[in-house]
Amino acid sequence: MRLDVRVTVHHITRRLPEIAVLRDHCRSMAMLEAVLSPKWEDRYHSFDAHWSDTESMASMRNGSGDEYSIVFSAAGAYVRGFAHESLMSPYAQDGPWPGVLDDVPEVFRSCVEEPAFSDEDGMPVVTVCMWREPGDSGWRTGTIDFPEETTGDPDGAGSLFHLLVDRSAEAFQRWAQDYYEAPVDLEAVRHVYSSRPLTEGVVSALNPEVTLAGLAGDITEIGYPLGRPTSPLTPPNIGQRSKHAT
Repeated sequence: MRLDVRVTVHHITRRLPEIAVLRDHCRSMAMLEAVLSPKWEDRYHSFDAHWSDTESMASMRNGSGDEYSIVFSAAGAYVRGFAHESLMSPYAQDGPWPGVLDDVPEVFRSCVEEPAFSDEDGMPVVTVCMWREPGDSGWRTGTIDFPEETTGDPDGAGSLFHLLVDRSAEAFQRWAQDYYEAPVDLEAVRHVYSSRPLTEGVVSALNPEVTLAGLAGDITEIGYPLGRPTSPLTPPNIGQRSKHAT
């Protein structure tokens, strides 16, 4: 996403897909990274299908202080993002930027108050917030007066969510090759992006040092769909751990 023009959460809300599609996409990214990076601590994207008894959560951490969390539940989906260098950082304002959290519906207030999304003093760590209930026709956000700069990414939304906006396999391949400094098989990415069951061929194409059996724990945590594997590389038709972890 171009950041030489003004990009805010409002641009992102217009380009995010419906909840079910977003959940599948986040789950696929987490599965890809589980193959590419056996160490959970080194991954950008994660997905916990059992974050609580009633919620699953997608998360991103870039290792430099930027992160997002997406909570999926029967209430819909709640998205919290934090860009540590954002002009709208709560640490620059002694609290969340006005409007970012003020309009969050009551059904998502527990997410606003979730300790995992706050610092040790209980302040929400957030520069951008979005939500969507099952009956909504689109994603919603608060009424916000952004900083006066005419260009850039004032709330961090453009940089935080670029792989949620550009959901192509090519975009993930470019990102992963840059991050892991190694080739990433595009057809294997397409296979996982289509939520097709993993095969040894797909796993080996992404990381020859990983086996399908060795991914059993990650597959369970992520909730990646199981089923009868299809041919290995046939193209498709087209930050946090558990809240109860110690």
